[in-house]
Amino acid sequence: MNFKNLREYLAWLYYQYLLITGIYVLEPWEKSIFNSILFSAIAMVIYTSYVFVPIHVRLALEFFSGIFGGQPESTMTLMN
Repeated sequence: MNFKNLREYLAWLYYQYLLITGIYVLEPWEKSIFNSILFSAIAMVIYTSYVFVPIHVRLALEFFSGIFGGQPESTMTLMN
């Protein structure tokens, strides 16, 4: 894939973004405000999932291992 095709593809993706969100009818300063709010919200979602999802997955695994007959950690360390 050469540079021209990549550039055209990215321009097409940006055009699709403008059409789908409907911001092609906005003025440039309105577009920049909309884009900054949208991208900051996306960044917050990504950061929050990076920080909090592993904690919740670990807690869920501990909870379900306790329900389905898993041994608590304290007895496992005594057995070793």
